[in-house]
Amino acid sequence: MYRLGSNLGLVLFLSLIPSTATFAAAADERPVKATQPEPEPPKPQKAQWARIDIKGAYPEKASLPGLFGGIAESLAAGIARIDKVADDKKVSGLVLRIDNPTIGWAKLNDLRQSIGRVRAKGKKVYAVFDSASTMQYVLATACDQIVMPESGTVSVLGLRAEVSFYKNLFDKLSLQADMLRVGEYKSAAEPYTRTEMSPAFREEMEAMLDDYFDQIVSAIAESRGLEREQVIAAIDSGPLTAAAAKELGLIDHVAYADQLSDLIKAGNDSLNITYAERYGKKKVDTDFSGFTGMVKLMNMMMGVEPRSRRNLKKKIAIIHATGAIMTGRSQSGAFGGETLGSATLIKAVRKARDDAKVVAIVLRVDSPGGSALASDLMWRELELVEKPFVVSMGDVAASGGYYISMGADTIFAEPGTLTGSIGVVGGKFAMQGLFDKIGITTSVIGRGKNSGAMSGLSAFTDGERQAMQKMLDDIYGQFTTKAAKGRKMDVVKLEKLARGRVYTGRMALEIGLVDQLGTLEDAVAHARELAGVKPTETIDRLILPKATSPFESLFGPIDAEAAVGPGATGSLVKTVRDLSPELAESLQSLQIINMLANDPRLTLMPFRVKIR
Repeated sequence: MYRLGSNLGLVLFLSLIPSTATFAAAADERPVKATQPEPEPPKPQKAQWARIDIKGAYPEKASLPGLFGGIAESLAAGIARIDKVADDKKVSGLVLRIDNPTIGWAKLNDLRQSIGRVRAKGKKVYAVFDSASTMQYVLATACDQIVMPESGTVSVLGLRAEVSFYKNLFDKLSLQADMLRVGEYKSAAEPYTRTEMSPAFREEMEAMLDDYFDQIVSAIAESRGLEREQVIAAIDSGPLTAAAAKELGLIDHVAYADQLSDLIKAGNDSLNITYAERYGKKKVDTDFSGFTGMVKLMNMMMGVEPRSRRNLKKKIAIIHATGAIMTGRSQSGAFGGETLGSATLIKAVRKARDDAKVVAIVLRVDSPGGSALASDLMWRELELVEKPFVVSMGDVAASGGYYISMGADTIFAEPGTLTGSIGVVGGKFAMQGLFDKIGITTSVIGRGKNSGAMSGLSAFTDGERQAMQKMLDDIYGQFTTKAAKGRKMDVVKLEKLARGRVYTGRMALEIGLVDQLGTLEDAVAHARELAGVKPTETIDRLILPKATSPFESLFGPIDAEAAVGPGATGSLVKTVRDLSPELAESLQSLQIINMLANDPRLTLMPFRVKIR
C-alpha cells in the first residue's frame, strides 16, 4: 500500500509540473518588451527668403548707370523685383525692409498691388521697419506680418494741409503779385495774393483730405482686420510705441532684426532660413580696363545702350511724361524734380507713332502741368496718333497733365492720383516798388496801349488786364472744349466739373473725368487688348524718352542750343538737399515764379501734396 501510495503521489506530483516544452510555449506567448532604436533627428529644411529694401523716390523713368555704378531704381524696376519673388520657385517668402521711401499715392498703390501678387502665390511677406510714418505704415499693411523693434514708433497721425501765403512778405518788400485766373477753384496764385485760403480753395482741400483719409482708414481696416472705428481711434491716439501699436492690432511682432528668422520659423526649429540680400537688384558692370572697357566707358558716358537680342514683331511704347510742363527740351530741376519739355515728348510720340512694330501707346503721366502752350502742342501730337492710345496717371496728372491725357481712348488713374484742375492762371510779379526801395530807377519808353503787359516792372493797367483776362478766358474755352470732346461729354456739364478744381482718382472716376482705376500694368494690359494682342503673346516694350546719359547729367544736353544743365550746381544742390530737405522742397516752388516770368498763361496745379 505504501509503495503504491508513494508511486501514486509521485505520479500526481509529476502531472502537476509542466514539461519543458510546455514552459517554452508559455514563454513564447507572454509579451516581450523589445529594445527600440533611438529616433533620428529630423533633417533640416532649407528655405530661402528674398530681402528687398523699399527706399528712395522710385522715379517713373529709368536712368542710366553712373560711372561708379550708382543708379536710382525706377518704379518699374522696383516692382519687377517684387514680381520676380512671386514667380521664383526657389524663394519661399519675402522680407521688405521699408526705409522711409518718398513716394506718392499712386506709387504706394503700385507697390501694394505687387505685394499682393506675391501673397497670391502662397508666399508670406514680412514688413520690417524701425519707425513708420503714414505712407510707410500703409505700405506695410499690404504684407502678412509687420515687425518693428521695441524702441520704434508708429506715427500714423491723420492728414494735415499747411499752405503758406506770401502777400504780407511781398507787401514788406513792395513786391506786387498781379494775378489773373479762370475758375474759382484755380488757386495756384492765391499764396501770392492772399493771406489765407479763399472759401473755394478751402472747400476743395476739405473734400480732398476727406477722400484721402477715407482711403487710409479703409486700407488699414481691410488689411489688418479691424473696424473703421478702431482704426480712427488708433490714429487719434498716435504717435504710438511699438507695444501700444501691437496692442491695438496695428503690428504683429515687437522684435529686432536678428529675431526675424525665429518669427518666420514659428517654432519649427528644423527650418533653416537663408536670405537673398538685395534680391533681383541689377548689378552694373564697372570694369573699364583695356580697350573693351574704354569703349564700354564711352558708350556709358554717351548713353549708348546695348542692343537687345530680342527682336519680336510687336511692341508697346510706354512714354513717360514726368515733371512740370515747359516748352523746349526736358531738363532736371536744380533742387530736385524735372521739367517735361514739349520738344522731348513730341519727339518720343513721333518715334512711337512711326515705328511699324509699335501696336499701341501708353502715356504714363506724372505732371502738375505748366505752360499752356506746351501742353497744347503735346496734346496735338497725341491727337495725331491712330494706334490705340491709353493713359496711365501716376501721382499727379492735373491741369496741363490732364490736358495731354484727355484725348486718350481710355484713361486709367490710381485711387490717390491728383487730377483735374481744368483751369488757367496767369500774371506777373511787378518789381517797381522793390526797385524803388533799394534805389533802382528805370526809364521807360513804349509804343502801343498794352506794351507793358509782359513787363516785370509794373502791374497791369486796366487795358492790359482786360486783354490778358480775355486771353486766359479763350485758353480756358479751348481747354474745356477739347476735354469735353475727349471725354464725350457735353461742354456745359464738363465746365461745371472744371473751374480749376482738383480731384483724387476715386473722385474723378465718379464724375467721369477718368475711365478706370488701375496701375500702369493694368493700362498696358488694356492697350494690348485694344491692339488685339493675344494674352499668351510676348511683345517688347519700347520705353521713351531715352534716359539721360551721364555726360548730359554732368554737362547738360548735347544740343548746343539747349539750356545748360544742372551739372555746375550739382554739389550745391546736394548740400542743400542733405542739410534741409524741407528747404529744397520750398525752393522748388520758385519754379512757379520762373514759369510766370517766362509764360503768363499756365495750366498748373495750385498745390503739391505730400503725405508723411
